[in-house]
Amino acid sequence: MEKQKNTIGRRKEAVARVYINKGTGNITVNDKDYKNYFSLIYLQNQVELPFKTIDALDKFDVKINAQGGGIKGQAEAIKLGIARALCEVNIEFRPALKAAGLLKRDPRSVERKKPGKAKARRSFQFSKR
Repeated sequence: MEKQKNTIGRRKEAVARVYINKGTGNITVNDKDYKNYFSLIYLQNQVELPFKTIDALDKFDVKINAQGGGIKGQAEAIKLGIARALCEVNIEFRPALKAAGLLKRDPRSVERKKPGKAKARRSFQFSKR
């Protein structure tokens, strides 16, 4: 039996720790089936995308610990974590995953609030009188 591979995926404030093994296609997120955890179908598709890219949807069991951020950020962090794990399992998966843009970490996050401003960029309301 091949050793379990561990990777991490991040997006905004979300962090996903991914543990991947050879198996039958079970994906659990925080001890729940991913279809129960992500009720929206497009988020389920985000989680499945790395497997669909390499046609391996039923070849691996994945256990994920996701925390922080929102549900969409977690789904995208999981997508990156799974793609990285698949590259560790078999380096031949890398070109297909890279071509699909799944190995890129999305750097966008919330801009910090600046002093003298109401938010990051919004000024306080101007009053002429």
